[in-house]
Amino acid sequence: MKRIIVLIAFLFSTSLPAAEPIGESQLVLLKNESPLIAFRIAFLTGSAQDLAGKEGVAALTAALLAEGSTQKNEYQKILQMLFPMAASYYSQVDKEMTVFVGLVHRDHVTAYYELLRDAVLAPGFKQDDFDRLKTDQLNYVAKSLRFSNDEELGKAILNWALFKGHPYAHPVEGTVSGIESLTLQDAKDFYANQYVRSNLVLGVAGDFSDELIAKMRKDFAALPAGTVPKKPIPEPAKVEGVHVVIVEKKTPATAFSFGYPVNFTRKDDDYYPLMVMNSWLGQHRTQVGRLYNVMREERGLNYGDYSYIEHFAFGGNFFQPPPNYSRSRQIFQVWIRPVPHTVRHFALRQAVREVENLSEKKLPKEDFESIRNFLLNYRVSLAQSNSELLGYAVDDNFYKLPKSYFDVMQTKLESLKLEDVNQAIARHVSTESMVIAIVTENAEEFKKALVENTASPIQYDSPKSESILEEDKLIINFPLRIKPGNVTIIPVEKIFQ
Repeated sequence: MKRIIVLIAFLFSTSLPAAEPIGESQLVLLKNESPLIAFRIAFLTGSAQDLAGKEGVAALTAALLAEGSTQKNEYQKILQMLFPMAASYYSQVDKEMTVFVGLVHRDHVTAYYELLRDAVLAPGFKQDDFDRLKTDQLNYVAKSLRFSNDEELGKAILNWALFKGHPYAHPVEGTVSGIESLTLQDAKDFYANQYVRSNLVLGVAGDFSDELIAKMRKDFAALPAGTVPKKPIPEPAKVEGVHVVIVEKKTPATAFSFGYPVNFTRKDDDYYPLMVMNSWLGQHRTQVGRLYNVMREERGLNYGDYSYIEHFAFGGNFFQPPPNYSRSRQIFQVWIRPVPHTVRHFALRQAVREVENLSEKKLPKEDFESIRNFLLNYRVSLAQSNSELLGYAVDDNFYKLPKSYFDVMQTKLESLKLEDVNQAIARHVSTESMVIAIVTENAEEFKKALVENTASPIQYDSPKSESILEEDKLIINFPLRIKPGNVTIIPVEKIFQ
């Protein structure tokens, strides 16, 4: 355990080098004493580059590389060769990034690298692999996303509603009709157009050799330079007023997500004071957030209530945000884990009211120092492995940070003042214009209650304090300002069709 702690401390004390060019691409190196060599082979492309009617081609192309045969080996043989190395590789795809992630002990790095290299540079594009992976992807969108996880469904609906008509709108995995239309040639064409040097970032971490890096430089220089222009990522359309999308589904509880686009990312000064705001309001999977405490701890409405100032992939599965889901367009969002239908109106009102109170009253002075100190310590937990550290270094390259995210975060937080946070809140936090995504049953009944601003009294199974009961009197009639024409109801079978 002591050796692991020393290694983690060493990694965080190691400054990340500037990216080195390989032609038009980039090389990110994190040299340290770890015997585990981590790879992050990134292409700055993703589902935002899917062609209209071919939604899902970016994800399927990456799956063919990571879970398919190469020109040299069948996929089953690759798995057999990886097994004695205790190693593997996989792909992750988002709107603007596709990353192939691998980890191997340095004793096996030569043989392992050849398999990883061939997967990316010499894919087999076999029809049987394509058919298998296309079926898996179609089943995920048509069945798993729609029917197995209302929380992830709600967040996908929010993203779709906020980015309608935008390259971000559809799920990374695509739409049902888009996936059904895909052919093997579509994947080959996407690979030829997008897997090019101009999109490439090579990342390596650990006790790697100079020979390995030289070989990677030479091998990946064989990629074409890239001549097909990428689709631009425009600003999303401005949200005017409060809009509601209700996906009607037979479900035991109601899931909410709400939010709106923001115009900052990690490279912008406002991001860091808003980290403090967000931690106070709803730090993911912690008990420090205001939403968590007033909704779960005091009232027992649900399991958790959190907020985010940038995309958090698969938040239901992780305690920390996984790296390499970087986006040039972000949203502020609040995630209310499912609540019983009987309190759905009350819970939505309470969550929106908390955000509105924050926008009007700003961050309490007495909480500023404790939240800032929490974040200064919390930053060390964001990356707990060599591979995750490398992932953050690749993200630093994406956002063009002057130094590592962890160093920037420390510098910004240490110099932060309460007025910096409250000024950023004034610029970016509001409930005047937003989208509310809801997964629930009896949608027409709920729509009626929302637009008529029907009172939503609540009953508890256990006694509550007088202060809570007094505040509830304000919540049960809190106006959400929802107009009838701004509510859309969609059957779950039709969403992402």
